[in-house]
Amino acid sequence: MKNNVQFLWNRFSMREALLLGFCATFIVLTKATLRMKLGISGHSMFFLMFFLLLARGIVPKTGAATLVGLLAGSISIALGLAHKGPIIMLNFVLPALIVDCAGILLPNLTSRYLTCILIGGIAAASKGLSGALIELFAGAPMKIVLVKGLIESLGGVLFGMLGSLPVPAIIRKLQTNRLIAYSDNRSQQRTGDESQV
Repeated sequence: MKNNVQFLWNRFSMREALLLGFCATFIVLTKATLRMKLGISGHSMFFLMFFLLLARGIVPKTGAATLVGLLAGSISIALGLAHKGPIIMLNFVLPALIVDCAGILLPNLTSRYLTCILIGGIAAASKGLSGALIELFAGAPMKIVLVKGLIESLGGVLFGMLGSLPVPAIIRKLQTNRLIAYSDNRSQQRTGDESQV
């Protein structure tokens, strides 16, 4: 009898779903812990980008980051951490969608520092867009919406790039210790060759 339970249209195994659930939980925990106002725009992108890219690295399947973003946003709303209402879901889902789209074009996204930092910065820039939409729906003047969106984008990019920086090293360490599988076929071949010697 096969003991391989699949979730979400047979896309993720139970192990993968648990790993993604942990990443979403850690996003919410860091958001709840860092609720104090640091006076620096975009600081929440540090942990968000770290865990979204880590999720994509440990479960290299399309939709992994988006699932984490949806879970984290839903849990935040359920726990009352979203002071701006359900539209705050955009802060989680937009960066996650960018990470997943980048993962389609760059399958080894999380194994290289440059691509990881670049995508982390681009995905974190979406904070400005979601922030601008929230302000727009609140009825703020267009000039304030644009200025605030630009400031949040710049802050998000900086913290998003910093948050994505340790991801490749962690992914490599997990692969070396055989806690996750190699996503790069060349790396897998290399380890196979080493074991034959």
